[in-house]
Amino acid sequence: MGSLVSSPWIYAFVALSVLLDVFLPVLPSGVLVIAAATAAAAGSGAATGQVPHDVPDILVLILCATTASVLGDLVAYRLAWRGGPRLDRAIARSRKLSKAQERLGAALARGGGALVVLARFAPAGRSVVSLGAGAAHRKAREFLPWSALAGLSWAAYSVALGYFGGQWLGATWLATGVSLVALFGAGAGAALLMRRPRAATETPPAP
Repeated sequence: MGSLVSSPWIYAFVALSVLLDVFLPVLPSGVLVIAAATAAAAGSGAATGQVPHDVPDILVLILCATTASVLGDLVAYRLAWRGGPRLDRAIARSRKLSKAQERLGAALARGGGALVVLARFAPAGRSVVSLGAGAAHRKAREFLPWSALAGLSWAAYSVALGYFGGQWLGATWLATGVSLVALFGAGAGAALLMRRPRAATETPPAP
């Protein structure tokens, strides 16, 4: 990772991983972003005692991850928008996608696009929301601004975890591991928050 971070290729790897994980949530895009930020915090030339300009690197890393996140969301959104019988049947068969499509449509209609931001942190939430927004034919101006905010929030949070972890613990696997635990914790919290409104709507009102 140290040699990769010291070359411009790190940005290409980060962008490609973040772009594709909307379709393949198993891709370790979060791991790659955090590891890159951790190594950048300690300095890619740490072994020689030469510390590069970390802040511009960190900013470029955030920009790459954010841009790739929004582009991936847009591709998934447009594919689901165009849809077709096969995609419609796949969504109809998936209880998670069907529920997400209904809830997302209602949330965006109320201006409550914070659901899109929460979903970006939840496991596979980005895929569900992007496909759901497209399949529901939500307008791009309703979805994309929230997608951009979600991508920026996730990228900034992930990079901050790696950067400060590297500052405090050095460019070690321990720093990366602690940062990943914090990222997964945020994902678990986001998933819990996304479930709560559904539980509330299923509870009958008091007489």
